[in-house]
Amino acid sequence: MMLRPQDTATRDTKCLSGMWDFAFDAEDRGQTEKWFTRPLPTCTEMAVPASYQDLSTDPAARDHVGPVWYQREVRIPRGWTDDRVVVHFESATHAATVWVNDVEVVRHVGGYLPFEADITDHVCAGKKCRLTVRVDNRLSFQTIPPGIIVDSPEGPKQKYWHDFFNYAGIHRDVWLCRRPQAHIEDVTITTDIDGNDGIVTWSVLLHDAEPLTTRVTIFDTEGNVVAGGTSANAHARIPSVHLWQPDHGYLYEAEISLVDGDQVIDTYQQVFGVRTIRVDGARLLVNGEPVHLTGFGMHEDHQTIGKAHNDALMLRDAACLEWIGANSLRTSHYPYSERILDYADRHGLLVIDETPAVGINMGLGGGIFGAQGYPTFSAETINDKTQKVHAQVIRDLIARDKNHPSVIIWSIANEPESETEAAENYFLPLFDVARAADPTRPVSFVNVMLAPFGKCRVSQYSDVLLLNRYYGWYVDTGDLAAAERHWREEMAGWASENKPIIITEYGADTMPGLHQIPAQPWSEEYQVEVLKMNERVFDSFDAIVGEHIWNFADFATTSGTMRVGGNRKGIFTRDRQPKSAAFHLRKRWRGVAQ
Repeated sequence: MMLRPQDTATRDTKCLSGMWDFAFDAEDRGQTEKWFTRPLPTCTEMAVPASYQDLSTDPAARDHVGPVWYQREVRIPRGWTDDRVVVHFESATHAATVWVNDVEVVRHVGGYLPFEADITDHVCAGKKCRLTVRVDNRLSFQTIPPGIIVDSPEGPKQKYWHDFFNYAGIHRDVWLCRRPQAHIEDVTITTDIDGNDGIVTWSVLLHDAEPLTTRVTIFDTEGNVVAGGTSANAHARIPSVHLWQPDHGYLYEAEISLVDGDQVIDTYQQVFGVRTIRVDGARLLVNGEPVHLTGFGMHEDHQTIGKAHNDALMLRDAACLEWIGANSLRTSHYPYSERILDYADRHGLLVIDETPAVGINMGLGGGIFGAQGYPTFSAETINDKTQKVHAQVIRDLIARDKNHPSVIIWSIANEPESETEAAENYFLPLFDVARAADPTRPVSFVNVMLAPFGKCRVSQYSDVLLLNRYYGWYVDTGDLAAAERHWREEMAGWASENKPIIITEYGADTMPGLHQIPAQPWSEEYQVEVLKMNERVFDSFDAIVGEHIWNFADFATTSGTMRVGGNRKGIFTRDRQPKSAAFHLRKRWRGVAQ
């Protein structure tokens, strides 16, 4: 449990992003040689946040397997004498070890989610310290996502089964934080609706706070007090509540204070929206009203910076979503920066929030059908240890994102093996983990074509059916009449389940500028025809409550004969310019002619 860094009357933050010293450690000598005790050997400069692979012209940098090291000096503000000092990382992919001076302060495995360390006992206010971070991009069968290291005469090579490039590094901001000794450690806010009123329930976790009092005050957007209470666990009523709704992200703010009489010891602000998410048969309801999702699976992927978060690039993506008429997105295939969720909260975008559990399927290779030569689930591959790691990732994702009103569905995996008894045994406990961590939202996973209707053994546990289907591309390639027939036949089965269905992937690779009449695969015209075929199927089944195209924009992958400069299924190019299909979608989703 941890709260995001925040400046309040009792807390301060100092952003440590910028230029750091950086060194590759291809031979993995750094820990043995204790690089953390001195300036890094043969170091260069590295931007934080950024993926490191595309910032060099050296192919060894892009293909690097193993650890890299970051280091910088940090001065602790002189006013931080009497409080706790914490270093907070929003993300380091995939594993990180952090030292302050010569002392290891934290280890974390799993990219895309935050971690932190209390470093009070290792620093002095007003003085400098040395901050060193070792980041390792290696994957195994016991990591989420999985992978293996293959030895070769040329050196170790990383193999993985997710169809996006294995970018690594410190991908999001790093913070130095000050907070009081007695402090607020975590806040959980849930909401309900009673007539015209909103019901807000809060649970506040405290640290070293006896016998202090917890005071919660709720403000509307104009700063008026609308509710409150004086308990760490309570609920309150907001009269004539202003609901958070799709396209209208109205937010309240809860000010949580830890007080001793009139003295405020700690205070924290948590924004939230009042809304409900429910499944009713084959309908998905927000505030009791059915919704239909339009949008995309996306990627945190940009030229040069890889998976780094950048506010300006986020705004361009958001502008493209608004222009085309998208009301939703899926964080495929990992948790995105919380700043993206903040934007979705403010603007009423609906979000399917996904764990990094992608590639748990040895029958599927990076978007290219073909077995990988391993059993997916076994004592040597995906096993009980992997399941424990996966469970913790689910808990950590929900702990981070639980207060975002934009998040309406948890997706615990993308395209795993799901047609076997071993898959059922693996995933059933994970659904239980997700529901125990958050009983207020639907839980699902994304089903792949290798486990069609009647064969999937995991979809029975999903509240909402999330389906990836590539009729007209990976199957029935170039034969859209057969593709439509086969798609309708399978969809009739799924529709009989009486659950909401969201098509979370469909589409076709498309080279921008390639035009063909009649339409052939890879042309812009064929991408449009594939979308039209899918749309005819969607419009025939009331159970389909969402259409998410794969993908929002072209993105980087491993090299290969099936990938021409990456995955080209984007409706936009990698630099966010529209292909022909974008104008078709704009007409469908917004009713706007080209």
